[in-house]
Amino acid sequence: MTPSSLQGNQLHKASSPYLRQHADNPVNWQMWTPQTLSSAKQQNKPILLSIGYAACHWCHVMAHESFEDQATADVMNRLFVNIKIDREERPDIDQIYMAALHAMGEQGGWPLTMFLTSEAVPYWGGTYFPPKPSYGRPAFTRVLEALEDSYRKKQDAVTNNSMAIRAHLENLSKHPDNTTEALDHSLFIEFSERTLSIFDPVHGGIRGAPKFPNAPILETWARTAGSNKGSNAGKAFLHTITKISQGGIYDHLRGGIARYSVDELWLAPHFEKMLYDNAHYIRHLTTAWKLSGKELFRQRTEETIDWLQSEMLLQEGGYAASLDADSEGEEGKFYVWSEVEVKKETGSDYKLFQQIYNVSSNGNWEGKNILNRLNGAITNSETEKTLSELRSKLLEQRNKRIRPGQDDKLLTDWNGYLIRALAEAGTVFNKPEWVSHAQNAFHFIAESNEEDGGLVHSFRKGITVKPALATDYGAMMNAALSLNEATNDPGYLEKVTHWSEILSRDYDDGAGGYFLTSNKSLDLIVRPRCDLDEANPSGASQILEALIRHAHITGNEKILKAAEELATNQQAVAKSSPGNMAGFMNALQSWFTHKHVLIIAKNKKAATKLIDATHAHPTLAKSIMIATDNNRDSHLGTTLPASQKKSTAIVCSRQSCSAPVSTPDELTALLNET
Repeated sequence: MTPSSLQGNQLHKASSPYLRQHADNPVNWQMWTPQTLSSAKQQNKPILLSIGYAACHWCHVMAHESFEDQATADVMNRLFVNIKIDREERPDIDQIYMAALHAMGEQGGWPLTMFLTSEAVPYWGGTYFPPKPSYGRPAFTRVLEALEDSYRKKQDAVTNNSMAIRAHLENLSKHPDNTTEALDHSLFIEFSERTLSIFDPVHGGIRGAPKFPNAPILETWARTAGSNKGSNAGKAFLHTITKISQGGIYDHLRGGIARYSVDELWLAPHFEKMLYDNAHYIRHLTTAWKLSGKELFRQRTEETIDWLQSEMLLQEGGYAASLDADSEGEEGKFYVWSEVEVKKETGSDYKLFQQIYNVSSNGNWEGKNILNRLNGAITNSETEKTLSELRSKLLEQRNKRIRPGQDDKLLTDWNGYLIRALAEAGTVFNKPEWVSHAQNAFHFIAESNEEDGGLVHSFRKGITVKPALATDYGAMMNAALSLNEATNDPGYLEKVTHWSEILSRDYDDGAGGYFLTSNKSLDLIVRPRCDLDEANPSGASQILEALIRHAHITGNEKILKAAEELATNQQAVAKSSPGNMAGFMNALQSWFTHKHVLIIAKNKKAATKLIDATHAHPTLAKSIMIATDNNRDSHLGTTLPASQKKSTAIVCSRQSCSAPVSTPDELTALLNET
């Protein structure tokens, strides 16, 4: 590619809806390709790298203010090679340059605006920049001119700064030392207690604002509660899920949660809806129902899955990534209500609805009303029936509004989280159609693969982004294991075996751990690891949990050894960098407490009761296998007796197995043992 071929905005060639949003900008946006990077080197021209995502409100603001402005675009085009990245499509690139921003002492966020040398090494960066000086930040065009001037006239300083940042990034990519220490269960116990010290006893979640439904930490509390329902962790978990389910962060008309709440009450959300948040939310609701039997959690599960099926299911297969926060250029406009609008739809029942859903003339957010049930009003079944009818009227009216945009790309890891959640919720709530939804999405993704059966990271309208990331494999391996438990189909285990082999071949770090990217990914300045949680549990923690589950189901010592090596690798990371390691701590708990239940199915009715008892138990560290007449269970090493007439269950944990039991109560007692 010659420098002249970079003229003009190239984003009309992209598949990403986020990139295509910028295809009409006067900025000469390029995609991240070897050709673009090579051209920057040939011209010795610095790179302006802008990273965002389709549902990002401040990304839209900066786009409207700066990227759609001809004068600003003229400065950008004259001084820089301008590259746009969809962080959801290329989280590996985002991870590298976000780490660089943090190394500069800056707070991260999106839009991410990084300034790179012609070698793609960062030398300065920030997030949102206004068109005029405001928010304590300089005007964007002034930043552009100053940084390009520094690149030309202060080459030594730029080189020294970029070399130091690159060395920092390369250090982050190294595998950890001390990977020979024995695994320590107390790390999980101490971590759970430490997270409880920052729990908000009034509003739930972590103290302060903004409030995120932190999936890995919520799972930590759920895991602790699984072995002790009355524990403080159990109370924290149920209180938090209740508050989220009744807050404004939850869409009371259609189901599903928004990304986070800007306040500490869970009242006012940042209105975008992300697939992964709702996948984790469904799993948490399922666990909360198992812990409490509270009908609220069943209802929210059904509503959220119904929304996903109605509004997020893609025609080709799988589920869309997100819904935007904005519509008609305003954040939250699609979701909020004036008192007049609510009165019109609820009529004579307005007072009831107003009291339950916190509606007023002044509103509860910027003069408008966000529907919520945080007042905790107690109702009866008849009242709930009336409220349901009123919500339907409001929803019918809301459906006439201009909808927020949908990012309709399929992301493999996010879909993997949802497939697992659907499979598990389907078994617990006896909803076979949910399991079918999970199977359909799984098979579509598994068939949209590379020639060697490897996964792709993203799919949209026949265009794929590949190779996959380690997070994709971890999420899909756990999805396959949950589908195996829901269907007893060994074909899912074959997928897990194959994907494990690809991880070992292409992602191995040489010390028992994994890189985020394949060894086939050659367009990065460093190779990032997958050790730390973000909004989702880390890739390494997902893979570790999958290996533990797979080893117990198959009894394969080689898989168990790989799990131990990965756990030891991650323990070393946690001891040197304890932040953002909840995902690993949860998998570590599985290593020490995992229970494998073998159901010997001689009588369908009795076997079903044992299977249901297993799925209903709140512990998250368990697996199940269903065996039939004359089956051989490989890790018990025994042939099941054909003369046996009762269906029985055996529970294996810590290299030992129980005597067979034949009633759900006996099985539950074994699962309760710590």
